[in-house]
Amino acid sequence: MFKKILIIISILLFIPIIGLFLFSFYLYNATRFDVEKLVYYNPPLTTQFFDRNGKLVANIFAKQNRIYVKFNKIPGKMIETLIATEDTSFFEHSGFNIEAIFRALLKDIKAGKKVEGASTITQQLVKMVYLSREKKIKRKLKELFIASKIEKILTKEQILERYLNQVYLGHGYYGIRTASEGYFHKDLNKLTHKEIAMLIALPKAPSFYDPTRHYNQNIARANILLRRLLTLGWITQKEYKKSVFEKPKVYNSTLTRNKAPYIIDMALKQLSNSYSDIRKGGYKVNLSIDLDLQEKARESLKWGYKRLQTKYDLNNSTLNGAMITLNSRNGDILSAVGGVNYKKSNFNRVIQSQRSVGSAVKPFVYQVALNLGYNPASKIPDISRTYKISGNTPNEDTFWRPENYEKNTLGFITLRLALVHSRNLATINLTSLIGLDTVINGLYRFGFDKVPENMSIVLGSFGITPLKIAEEYTLFSNYGTKVKPRLILNIENEKKDLKVKFPVQSDDILDSAQTYLMINILEDVVKKGTGRNARMKNIEVAGKTGTTNDNRDGWWCGFTPDTTTIIWFGNDNNKPLGKRMTGGRVSAPVFKHFYKQFLELHPEIQRNFEIPKGVKVFHIKNKKEYFTKTSPPPAIKKVYVPVF
Repeated sequence: MFKKILIIISILLFIPIIGLFLFSFYLYNATRFDVEKLVYYNPPLTTQFFDRNGKLVANIFAKQNRIYVKFNKIPGKMIETLIATEDTSFFEHSGFNIEAIFRALLKDIKAGKKVEGASTITQQLVKMVYLSREKKIKRKLKELFIASKIEKILTKEQILERYLNQVYLGHGYYGIRTASEGYFHKDLNKLTHKEIAMLIALPKAPSFYDPTRHYNQNIARANILLRRLLTLGWITQKEYKKSVFEKPKVYNSTLTRNKAPYIIDMALKQLSNSYSDIRKGGYKVNLSIDLDLQEKARESLKWGYKRLQTKYDLNNSTLNGAMITLNSRNGDILSAVGGVNYKKSNFNRVIQSQRSVGSAVKPFVYQVALNLGYNPASKIPDISRTYKISGNTPNEDTFWRPENYEKNTLGFITLRLALVHSRNLATINLTSLIGLDTVINGLYRFGFDKVPENMSIVLGSFGITPLKIAEEYTLFSNYGTKVKPRLILNIENEKKDLKVKFPVQSDDILDSAQTYLMINILEDVVKKGTGRNARMKNIEVAGKTGTTNDNRDGWWCGFTPDTTTIIWFGNDNNKPLGKRMTGGRVSAPVFKHFYKQFLELHPEIQRNFEIPKGVKVFHIKNKKEYFTKTSPPPAIKKVYVPVF
């Protein structure tokens, strides 16, 4: 009987042991896929955008801001500080430390609560990637099993690399490189030993030790870590004293550090279709913009906005502006500002706002005439005309009576004078002479699209974005070769197995000599015409103003020998700006303000327009004028004076 009782008791005691063994065996096998996820580690990574000079423009991410770093790029001092702090025997154990577990268990029992952890760096990595923080036996067993498996597959260096890229370090920063660039604006190899200690202090309690909010707490813990390194003999007394009194500067930056939000919106819009993981794929995107120039453009647009508010009392809440500058040779977007305040309105007027272009379209109309044989000295009538617009019945007929801004007529004037002073009637009459269909076909050839088939188009009655009109104006600024605006130079990924270059796209449309005739006329627009407010002393400038009906839009489309800049002001609700608010008054001064700073940043840019071969000079009425084979000097009728 007694033996039977012993057997029953033994069985009852053995069953839980067998059960625990079977449960452990099940958990061990169930962790296979978890191990694979960590072996083939592929966390979401931040995409970084840089300007043409390698300056960081923004960090863009989906949920986790993580900039990856390879093990061989992590400073040795950082590895030492981490191991001294979290797992001194890291290079000796095989995933978990039995001695540390029993030591922590005894301390917990003695204190009656959990006072000391025993997790190795490997276990912490497993916990960060896969497991919850709940304190259950099942979770702890899985953690041990995965850690032991990981140690058999990965090297210690690979484990450290994954740990230091996965760990959360407060302030929205995941990974050591992210935190280094975020808190200190430094690459890892530029960190001091104190700064390294400040980062390694964070995993214990990222929120409590966040140096942007609790600087002194972080410093105090960092000093404890330095003392630990000294005790282990891993730093000298001299190194300890130098570091312990250091007070590094910490930046409380936004996570994205986005210095050009309108630009980044444009880039993301362009890349999203081809790169669906653009916000988590860890790409490096090199942009065409010059970040310093971008800031000057933003300041200049803001200056123009405040000028309109104070000098001309334009306090309409919908007043806004846009500005874009291209390299005329390759189309690189050097700067683009889609509004005066991104925080108030992220609507990007550079690419999203279709506004009537007004008189800024006139150079293209006049270029059509030049290509047909007209010369800048050719005479065209600046006289009034009335156009009948037929309705469904005679009673529904309407009449269009265009007029000049000055409300006068000048009779016959030269083509040059008509464009320099933006004479509406002369432009309309010129169109009548060469034919509306001819002008429309010419505009399509130059790259315009959806052009209305009526006479009002020559006064810019159709809508266009600043980006598109900038592209069109490179036809002139690039001597007949139009270039497509380019924002992205190239994109590559973290693995370095992808690198895509975005080529220059151009279209040869006009002969350079023929185009120069228009460049020279547009120089006169600045010297003595509607664009006088854009005139500068130390660089040649050409361009054209654009003003729409009731002064709803004020454009300046200007260019130098190297660059093209488009500036627009108007009300977002399309209400008039006010009396006499022309493009020459509201936008041209911003061009001058911007280029003064442009020249300080880039004094090397070309200052004078070159005259191509094939351009010749003749004199008419003691004035110099240019001609080409296509646009010869106009025939001068002899006037016979009777003799009395």
